[in-house]
Amino acid sequence: MATKNKKIKFEDLGIIEYYDAFAYQESLMQGIIDLKIINREKKPENQQPTPNYFLFVEHPHIYTLGKSGKEQHLLINEQKLEEIGAKYMKTNRGGDITYHGFGQVVGYPILDLDNFKTDIHLYMRNLEEVIIKTIADYGLRGERSKGETGVWLDVGKPYARKICAMGVKAPRWVTIHGFALNVNIDLKYFEYIVPCGIKDKAVASLERELGHKIDTNEVKNKIERATCAFSLSPEHITIISQKRLMVLIRNST
Repeated sequence: MATKNKKIKFEDLGIIEYYDAFAYQESLMQGIIDLKIINREKKPENQQPTPNYFLFVEHPHIYTLGKSGKEQHLLINEQKLEEIGAKYMKTNRGGDITYHGFGQVVGYPILDLDNFKTDIHLYMRNLEEVIIKTIADYGLRGERSKGETGVWLDVGKPYARKICAMGVKAPRWVTIHGFALNVNIDLKYFEYIVPCGIKDKAVASLERELGHKIDTNEVKNKIERATCAFSLSPEHITIISQKRLMVLIRNST
């Protein structure tokens, strides 16, 4: 069996359309899966370790519906979508409907869980823990809510609110999709959906909770450090340009 590679390569893609980021995720995921298939035909000493990636992105306004979501949880029509400058699409992640927009830190870990532990529930709990540790640096007590994936504030109280949504998929134990942490995001866009399909619960952001804007690069650095607690000797963040990204996407199709 190939040596387990616990290094994670971080890439900050900046502002990018959801579709392009999804295509890039899929190309990385498929590369890992292809290598795993090739390794099966080799002797253990000749197998190559599989890579792990962690993408940071920020998306222009878009609503995405997970494979278990309900379309009626989008509360507006196409005309209203155009009016507010937002798009809508179905995707293959788990979960219901969510919103992505400017001022939100979105993380897409593309990890081979064979390098860590093949337990999707543990992976989700670890992902939640990364965000809980990150927002703790800002004096906020993030919590889990039973039966409701993601990170919440004031769980069990009438004003409980979600600050980070999550939804993943893991074909052949390779993860795709991830989390969306509300930092300086315009929360009014959540009024047009039933966030994550959960009625009667509010949505939060770091800016709303703290009363001032937060440096998103600082947040990403904190997320990186918290993620490193679950791996060994992680690589430093690699900045990848939009131009190079589009070349990678074209070459993968």
